[in-house]
Amino acid sequence: PVLVKTADPYSTLVLNKDEDPLIPAGNYPNLPNYPVGQEREVTVLQTGQTPYSWSAATTNFVKPEKDKLVVYEVLVRDFDANRSYQNLINRIDYFKNLKVNAIELMPVMEFDGNESWGYNTSFHMALDKAYGPSSKLKEFIDLCHQNGIAVILDVALNHAFGRNPMDRMWMNDPDGDGWGGPASDNPYFNVVPRHSYNVGNDFNHQSAYTKNYVKRVVKQWIEEYKIDGFRWDLTKGFTQNCSSGDACTNSYQQDRVDVLKEYADYSWSLDPTHYIIFEHLGTDSEEQQWANYRISGDADGISKGVMMWGKMTNEYNQLSMGYNSSNNIERMGYDAHGFTGKRVMGYAESHDEERLMYKNLTFGLSSNPAHNVKTLNTALSRMSDIGAVSLLVPGPKMIWHFGALGWEKSIW
Repeated sequence: PVLVKTADPYSTLVLNKDEDPLIPAGNYPNLPNYPVGQEREVTVLQTGQTPYSWSAATTNFVKPEKDKLVVYEVLVRDFDANRSYQNLINRIDYFKNLKVNAIELMPVMEFDGNESWGYNTSFHMALDKAYGPSSKLKEFIDLCHQNGIAVILDVALNHAFGRNPMDRMWMNDPDGDGWGGPASDNPYFNVVPRHSYNVGNDFNHQSAYTKNYVKRVVKQWIEEYKIDGFRWDLTKGFTQNCSSGDACTNSYQQDRVDVLKEYADYSWSLDPTHYIIFEHLGTDSEEQQWANYRISGDADGISKGVMMWGKMTNEYNQLSMGYNSSNNIERMGYDAHGFTGKRVMGYAESHDEERLMYKNLTFGLSSNPAHNVKTLNTALSRMSDIGAVSLLVPGPKMIWHFGALGWEKSIW
């Protein structure tokens, strides 16, 4: 297109005329008015803002050791009916009573719509307004630190969706409606995804432009929000080699190893104790490159190393439903992967899998009337057992929200 009107890609607050009126006033008081005469996202620029006053608990926060993390994964949208950071603040005692020492928020950057898991990110430096203003997220982070709880943020930097300015400024828009996919001269995005799991528009992570943008996003959330770590979504997508399909995407890719090490190095340059977690779910040979990376410590004496997402849902669900299974649970720990450090964040349940408790009640073993897994109390007792044989395995662990309560709502 000859002319594209778009918000600034480095915006920290953007307005949307269609979505903003649907945000409850209580979630975002005094939301700026959308300017008359515009059609798409508009950047809000406010100079002279008073910086957030962080408590000493945040400025002096000592993160829990990686090996001893127990992470509670939260989707703000589904944690409470009012869907806001204030509701997380109100329930800090719930997190404390669980004895978790980290909370991982699913993506909260500006995403398409107000109803989302957040992975359809459009502005990576802007906080989505659906859950509240930046001051409330900062208040929640500060409160967590006051209670010894680290805060980890899920970031989707494999891709971006159509409202993203770098897509729209170099887009193929044959029908002239102001929306389109990346054009061949786009310096940030691939016209055709270079891996087999893509959603949205696929970032080219070999581009110097993309690398600069990703590092600027990392800097924003570490420095402005005091985020203690990132869970990098879909890291298999950080290769340029695999338009051919799953076999290539799932195999060892050196370009992916190198660029993710570069991003890790940059994150540690800002915060040497920063948590880095890759949702890779790939081969041990490739994951070892990150899990063992800088693990012996640098001149600062701080052991680095990337934590790897350790899905064990099928194995643990077979146990919770009461079935004998040839699958064992040894890969919940790090040593079965061949990693030097305890860098597998094992879990029996996450946002991506069917809920264990739902499957217990729906498919659980019922042939023994005295121990019918489809009955509520028996199914719940088996969930307690799952906690005992997962959380006590050495290394970092994760709990999906309300899994601790036996949440039985299906993912569907």
